[in-house]
Amino acid sequence: MSLTPPITLHNLSFEWPTGQRALNSLDGTFPAGLVGLTGRNGSGKSTLLKLIAGVLTPTSGSIDATPHIGYLPQMITVERDASVARLLGVDTTLSALKAIEAGSVDPADFDAVGDNWDIEARIQAELGRLGFEDLALDRTVGTLSGGEAMLLAVLGLQLAGNEITLLDEPTNNLDQPTKQLLYELVRDWKGTVIVVSHDLELLELMEHTVELYGGELRVFGGPYSAYVEQLETEQLAAQQAARTAQATLKVEKRQRVEAETKLARAKRKGRAEQLSGGLPKILANSLRQKSEANAGKMRSQLDGKVENAQAKVDDADRMVREVEHINLELADPQLPAGKQVALIASGTTQHIIQGPERVGLIGPNGSGKSTLLSQMHVGSVTEGPLSGKLFLDRVGYLPQRLVGLDETLSAMENVAAVAPSATSGQIRNMLARLLLRGTSADRALGLLSGGERFRVYLATLLLAEPTAQLLILDEPTNNLDIDSVRQLAEALQAYRGALLVVSHDQQFLEQLGLDYLLQLSGDGSLSKSYANPV
Repeated sequence: MSLTPPITLHNLSFEWPTGQRALNSLDGTFPAGLVGLTGRNGSGKSTLLKLIAGVLTPTSGSIDATPHIGYLPQMITVERDASVARLLGVDTTLSALKAIEAGSVDPADFDAVGDNWDIEARIQAELGRLGFEDLALDRTVGTLSGGEAMLLAVLGLQLAGNEITLLDEPTNNLDQPTKQLLYELVRDWKGTVIVVSHDLELLELMEHTVELYGGELRVFGGPYSAYVEQLETEQLAAQQAARTAQATLKVEKRQRVEAETKLARAKRKGRAEQLSGGLPKILANSLRQKSEANAGKMRSQLDGKVENAQAKVDDADRMVREVEHINLELADPQLPAGKQVALIASGTTQHIIQGPERVGLIGPNGSGKSTLLSQMHVGSVTEGPLSGKLFLDRVGYLPQRLVGLDETLSAMENVAAVAPSATSGQIRNMLARLLLRGTSADRALGLLSGGERFRVYLATLLLAEPTAQLLILDEPTNNLDIDSVRQLAEALQAYRGALLVVSHDQQFLEQLGLDYLLQLSGDGSLSKSYANPV
C-alpha cells in the first residue's frame, strides 16, 4: 500500500465573488481509507469537498490528488424525470452495451463499456442486496423517496470504483434501516472515502478523523469517539495550563507592585537623608543616580517577566476552545393545555395534538411524512366530525429545504420583517444568543453557511410576532454539525408552545424531551408510542 497521502493541500485559499474568504492558506493531507471530516458549521467543510472534487477552483494554492474522484453533494441534483440508471451513473454504459448487442461496431460504444460487460448483472446483485430486487433501471427518480435516491446515488459512486470518493451528509433523510444499508456500503468500500456527516454511527465506521478548525487541518487516528476523547484530554490539559499561566501572571504582577513600593520607599528615604544634610551633595547625587539606574533596570526586568507571563496566558487561552451554548428567553405563546392544536390524519387513523405537547413524527422512507405535514389541519376544519372546531393559525413551519426567506436580505432584516416591534438592539441580542454574531448577522442570507442559514430560519420562527403556538420542523438536523444539533435542542427547550418534529435522528429526538411519538407505517396507518423506535 502506498504511503503517499491520496490528497495533499498546498497553501489552499478560496474566496467567494463577494470577497468573503472561506479558506485561507490551508495546508494538510488526508490519509487513505475511511476518513471522517469534522468541523463547525461555517468552517468550510463543504467548500473544501467541492474544491477537492473540482466543482470549485481555488483562489490560490493547489491540491494534489488523483483525477478520478467521485462526489456526492448535500443535495442530489439529478432531475426527477431522470432514470435510476442515470442516478447510478451507468446509463451511458448500459446504452452502449445495448447498442453493441444490437450490432453496433462503433468504437465509442466499446470505449463506453470498457471492462464492464457484466455491469447489469452486478447492478442487479447490488440492488438485491439493498432490498431493491424488483427496481427497474428505467424507473424515474421522481418516484423514489429522498432516502432511496440518496442510497442509490451512494451505490452508484461505489460501483464507479473511483480512487477517492467524497460524501457530504449522505445519511440526510435516511430512516434507520436505510442508514444501516448505507453503513454496509461504506464498510465494504474500496479506496478512500471522505465523509462529512453529523451521523455519529457513520462517523464511528471511520479509520481516521480529520478536523477543520481555526483555518487548520489536523489528522486524528481512529473514529469520531477517539477524536473526541483525545480532544477532551487536550482541552483538560489546556485548561490547566491556562489556569497555571494565569496564576503565574498574578504572581508576577504582585511582585512588580511590591518592587515598585520598595523603590518608592528607598527614594523617599534617600530624599530625606539629602534634605537633613546627612550626606555631602556630590555623594547624594551619585547615590541617587545609581539608585535610579538600578531601579530602571529592576523595572525593566520585572516588566519583562510580566509581559512573558501575559504572553503565556494568551498562548494558553488560544488552546482552550469555547463550548457555545444557546440560552434563549422566548415570549410565552400562551397556549392552554386543553387547546386543540392540529389534526393529523392518515388513511383511517387520525390524531389531535393538544396544548403544548412535544411530538415526534417518525416512519420509514417513502411513508409520506412530509406529505402528511402538508395536509395537516392547523386552521378551521370544515368537514368530518371535527367540523367547526377552530385549530391554530399561529404556526411556524420549517421545511426540509430552507425556502421562504429573502436570500438577498441579512439575518437582521429577515427577522425584522417578522418582528416589527423589536428594536435593532433586541434583534441583534437574540441573534447573538442563537450564535449569529457580528458580520454573520449583517451578511446576506445567501452568503451564509448551511448552519448559519438554518439559525436565521429558526430565528424567524422563534422571534415572530405574535409568538407561534405550534412549530413544525421537517428534518431540522440535516446539514447541521454535531454541536449545532445540540444547540438546536437547547433552543427548542426554551420554547413553550406545541412542537411537531419529523426526524430520523434518534439522539436529537431524545434531547427534545418529547411527550410521545407518532409513527407512520408504510401502509399509511398512524400509531402512538412512548419509545424512540426511529
